Amino acid sequence: MKPIDKRAAPKAKPGSFVKALLYARVSSKEQEKEGFSIPAQCKLLREYALQRQFGIVEEYVDVETAKNAGRTNFGEMVKYLRKHPGVRVILVEKTDRLYRNLKDWVTLDELDVEIHLAKEGVVLSRDSRSSEKFMHGIKVLMAKNYIDNLSEEARKGQMEKAEQGIWPSKAPLGYLNVTAKDGKKVIEPDPVVASVITKLFERYATGQYSLKALTKAAHCDGLIHPKSGNPVPVSTVHTILRNRLYTGLFQWNGRLHHGKHEPLVSIDLWERVQGVLAGRHATPIHSYGYEFAFSGLMTCAECGCAVVAEVKKGKYIYYHCTGHADKGRGGYADCRRKYVREEVLDKTFAGLLDQLYFDAEVLEWVRDALKASHADERREQEQAIERCQTQYKRLEDRLNAMYLDKLDGRIDNAFYDRMSAQWRVEQARLLREIERHGEAQESYMDDGIQLLELARNASQMFTRQAPNEKKRLLNLVLSNCEWNRGEVRAVFRQPFDLLAETAASVAAAQARGDVSLTKHPIWLGNLDSNQD
Repeated sequence: MKPIDKRAAPKAKPGSFVKALLYARVSSKEQEKEGFSIPAQCKLLREYALQRQFGIVEEYVDVETAKNAGRTNFGEMVKYLRKHPGVRVILVEKTDRLYRNLKDWVTLDELDVEIHLAKEGVVLSRDSRSSEKFMHGIKVLMAKNYIDNLSEEARKGQMEKAEQGIWPSKAPLGYLNVTAKDGKKVIEPDPVVASVITKLFERYATGQYSLKALTKAAHCDGLIHPKSGNPVPVSTVHTILRNRLYTGLFQWNGRLHHGKHEPLVSIDLWERVQGVLAGRHATPIHSYGYEFAFSGLMTCAECGCAVVAEVKKGKYIYYHCTGHADKGRGGYADCRRKYVREEVLDKTFAGLLDQLYFDAEVLEWVRDALKASHADERREQEQAIERCQTQYKRLEDRLNAMYLDKLDGRIDNAFYDRMSAQWRVEQARLLREIERHGEAQESYMDDGIQLLELARNASQMFTRQAPNEKKRLLNLVLSNCEWNRGEVRAVFRQPFDLLAETAASVAAAQARGDVSLTKHPIWLGNLDSNQD
């Protein structure tokens, strides 16, 4: 992480500045190394703070990639807000710098903070208009979609490596991540630990060791975590014994691949170990042959227990409360005896999703508003493509110059082959980046419109879907589902709550004969400079 020069930030003065936090984020190591985004974000936010009389008391910066799940400093910022109720302002460049997922949004919303999106010219607080909250919610979901797209591209690259027989992730114990002569990242046996892993399998295959005894023997052989230096626990030993990668084969994304790495154990030895594990830890598996659409989705309003499903007479699905909290919560035994048919719940949830429907005129207005409000995102994609093209051309010029040096005898063939291979790999990566940014640029608006169309058609989709898809759709749209004496209560997740409110307001306006939908107060907001 790049250190922040806090001397450049305005200092809070009692009675003069309102205390605020600064948050900046980049989504790749390359951006941080190039100094492309963090300094620009911080400079913009510091100037914004000075102009509006904010004193920045703390600054938080995160540098991450699409495959990293956590953001250390975002969590630290949340802790600071919880400890300092007097600080309730966050300054951030724009929506997709602040959120990676819906959980981040909900977390900040619960803290009742005022968020200043400096580049978007938007301030969000409890008193913001419904239209501003709605548009912000759409941007949050679109930002999440962009992160998901980056993750998908990362997964595509990993899948490509797997198909080439290259393990595409962090090396397990017994192997090391190294760079091969052709410039590819591969794994090779760890000269210190590899023999210990092999001995681990050989011992356990005899059937004379428990996992605990095997772990203790491995500690004597020197099996430790390479980073912490601590002895590995029993769970890690169990994971090693289950890992097919040590045979030279590995599974990736549900498919079995033949790896190019050197195996540490034979397939026969690995299978004998699996047999011993199965004998020691066999667990009966019950398969009922049914998939329940709403099991685990609701809790009982009376006792807080889970609502589960069961089959009656071999074909009728009923839901009821488990009633596991009877003894500790004052006697709710009766709620276990109240049943509801799945067909009833199906109609109830379909009715809830009906609240999201709005007509084509409203969809067209939102489409135009989204197009006008995302010029910055399009410009960033174009700038990213331009940077990649510049780097690609620079590498191409180097390759041409180096080829001439080889012809003139200034460098030998081995050096030329090594360097040209590395630069060709980097050029291939840049081409993938250009393609990815191009696809993101083309699909960004489409993703937002698809999200709205999903909400608009949610009820119709719901009635046609399989049980597992119904559950996925409800989890996306609804939260806090409760079962209360045969009735379902639920709330819409953001921004679907605002969408339901909007649809209800538009329906009421239409009932009054007001056909000027786009002029309805819920749609009005502070338009940015790109909108007429």
